[in-house]
Amino acid sequence: MNPPTAPLPPKHVLIVNPAAGGGRAGRIAPAAERALRARGLEVRRADTRDLDHARELAAEAAASGETIVALSGDGLIGVLADVLRDVPGAVLGAIPGGRGNDLARVLGIPDDIDEAAAIVADGYTRPVDLGIVHGQGAGDAGHAFVGIASVGFDSEANRIANEAPSWLGGLVYAYGALRALLAWRSARFEIELDPPGERLSFMAYTVGACNSKTYGGGMRAAPGALLDDGLLDVVFLEHIGKLAFLTKILPKLFSGKHVNEPNVRVFRAREVLVSAERPFAMYADGDPIGELPVRVRALQGAVTMLVPRAQPEDSAFSSEEPLLSDIPSPAVTSDATRVASVEGLTDG
Repeated sequence: MNPPTAPLPPKHVLIVNPAAGGGRAGRIAPAAERALRARGLEVRRADTRDLDHARELAAEAAASGETIVALSGDGLIGVLADVLRDVPGAVLGAIPGGRGNDLARVLGIPDDIDEAAAIVADGYTRPVDLGIVHGQGAGDAGHAFVGIASVGFDSEANRIANEAPSWLGGLVYAYGALRALLAWRSARFEIELDPPGERLSFMAYTVGACNSKTYGGGMRAAPGALLDDGLLDVVFLEHIGKLAFLTKILPKLFSGKHVNEPNVRVFRAREVLVSAERPFAMYADGDPIGELPVRVRALQGAVTMLVPRAQPEDSAFSSEEPLLSDIPSPAVTSDATRVASVEGLTDG
């Protein structure tokens, strides 16, 4: 009688944006591969040339049943999630490699490569909402994002941040905000909540449709947002003097206490229409995602993501326990068998 055959390690593809984080993702990719293999996972690496190429890689991997792991920042995660929302059973993991890494921060995925790889290997999953932007440049099906889509002052701040030198690291977003403030003029915006619904018109700095809590490297623009409630937190900052913005709003963004200021208003809606008196590009996950006017909606449970079993104290989920994925567990029971399994894998 032949001995029982051990189950094959689950197949993963590590999709890397080598330019993310000023080249950090490309530099740490070999270490990320090693960390995943050390957990008994079969891994191949695929580097992206651009966002369209990333979409192709994700579609091919999902079609072959591979678990997709993004090594980048929120921009690539959003692009991959946009593809996977149409693929039943697809699973997405993340190893932080960008400058902001806001979704990883909210999910409780640490920057440490080995710890992030352990979360991928543990196989705990949650359905995660996506935001979908419909507007000029977003395509017929809309464009998905994982974090916060915002427009107005944030449009200029994001544009400047994207053009800033890479050595600024996570400070690039604060740099973008300060630079944008110099030339900023408030604009009149109009929003409609859950159309046909309440309409509001106001002079403002920024309107945000928030699927998650943070953006810009830890700015808690929507501290009450949840990733599984099927709702967007619609946050807008009404007109305020630049000195007051610098002293009362910007410093409180990292704690989320800005929402207590009288010029900041927060609503919850499944969908919101946003328009303005002058042209603006809406940005999400660090990239332009559509031109105003836009419709933004929440798509509940659109993508399944690998998450830590234990969530941060300020969890982004309303439910308590994650689900154990049905991805096959690695056949690794000890350090010795782990080494033997790793040595038998190809580099891909």
